[in-house]
Amino acid sequence: MPGLEHAVTIAAPPARVWEVLVDVGRWPERIPTVDAVERLDEGPLVVGSRTRLRQPRLPEAVWTVTEVDEGRSFAWESRSPGAAISAGHLVEPHGDATRLTLSVAISGPIAPVGWLMTKGLTRRYVETEAASIKRVAEDSAG
Repeated sequence: MPGLEHAVTIAAPPARVWEVLVDVGRWPERIPTVDAVERLDEGPLVVGSRTRLRQPRLPEAVWTVTEVDEGRSFAWESRSPGAAISAGHLVEPHGDATRLTLSVAISGPIAPVGWLMTKGLTRRYVETEAASIKRVAEDSAG
């Protein structure tokens, strides 16, 4: 299954990184790769929660949470004809800091071609998202 993983070390406690990460409603003001977010349900992210994301150069997508380990990780998936994209978000203690690992994988009949067309953009977006979460968490960690 084509995909990628990117990790950053953040000088903030895991609880703060988690707080920034799961506040998806604020992603458009914090992360330049997200234009708009619409939560399709209320409350914290739980299995089955749905969020509509609009990102530059990508089709609008509805992401459904498939796994949550509160304070540590969540995964969600977006489906379109011929492909499913899954994204993982993992927060781990790393000495006096936190390690944030973001991952993306694509599956389905059009996955190989879709990945060839979007790999570079996806890598830039994931790196930007990790750097943005790092900046926000560190700016407010003090």
